[in-house]
Amino acid sequence: MHAHPPTDPGPAVRERLDQERNVWLCTVRPDGSSHVTPVWFVYEAERWWIGTDGFSVKVRNIRHEPRVSLALEDGRVPVVAEGTARLISTPFPPGIVAAFQQKYAWDVTAPTRPAGTRLLLEVPVHRWLLSGTAQ
Repeated sequence: MHAHPPTDPGPAVRERLDQERNVWLCTVRPDGSSHVTPVWFVYEAERWWIGTDGFSVKVRNIRHEPRVSLALEDGRVPVVAEGTARLISTPFPPGIVAAFQQKYAWDVTAPTRPAGTRLLLEVPVHRWLLSGTAQ
């Protein structure tokens, strides 16, 4: 079996990343327990991008421990990625804003609550787990 470098999951996985709408994001709370939530995402420039509210639990967790895991919803052919999240403040990269607009017809920069702030999570992949095999 040919192992892909961490940044290249292969064409079949890239196609799923383009088409699938949700990924499960796992962060770690300060007490060490896990926090798992489904989120919208785009995979661009060899990174996961996730829009979030600046006051979210995931942001608080990432400020404490930036290592995260992401898993696509289909458990028959697992696609799991591990990486270190970085919090990006506005202005967001225009190509990423456009990618969210194209995929979801959604403005990732728009606050979800009055006086809210928007952040992007940028997650380069350190390791892929593809169909049960670590890469």
